[in-house]
Amino acid sequence: MRYKLGALVRLPIVLFFAYLLVRYIGDSSYSSIFDGVNYAVHEFGHVLFSFFGQTMHIAGGSIFEIIAPVIVMIGFLRQRDYFAVSFAFGWLATAFYNVAIYAADARAMELELIAPWAFGADDVIHDWNYLLSYFNMLQYDSAVAFALRCMGLLSMVVCIVAGFWVICLMIRRKDED
Repeated sequence: MRYKLGALVRLPIVLFFAYLLVRYIGDSSYSSIFDGVNYAVHEFGHVLFSFFGQTMHIAGGSIFEIIAPVIVMIGFLRQRDYFAVSFAFGWLATAFYNVAIYAADARAMELELIAPWAFGADDVIHDWNYLLSYFNMLQYDSAVAFALRCMGLLSMVVCIVAGFWVICLMIRRKDED
């Protein structure tokens, strides 16, 4: 009975990620409840990578936004908490979709940028405009964003399938009391 109750508690979480997937597919600029966490992780990434030169400092926000859920995922894998691993895949998907929005804006630069470390409008650098220009790939901003969205889609599908799989295993498991 204990495992069945645990499964029922987890079901709304998986259904919520399925809802997020539908929203992300329907609107490439959709903002989820994870945006605040992703933003904080992104900004911390800039600080963390600032010691490796300007290009890595600028890339570090997006890099760490993607790496942070993977680090959490590895921690949950080591604990053998497979439902939490599936949750981390969902978080990773939201990070991919967030970074895709930013990359897609590289040429247009229409997003309102929030830079807690900048002291004026001139201090704000559009990460993806800088990066894609630096690598002479600015014309590929839409393709980069598409690739990031595809990785987000894959990650979210893994989240949902693995989450349902863990729930099914919990329902089928017999209590060992």
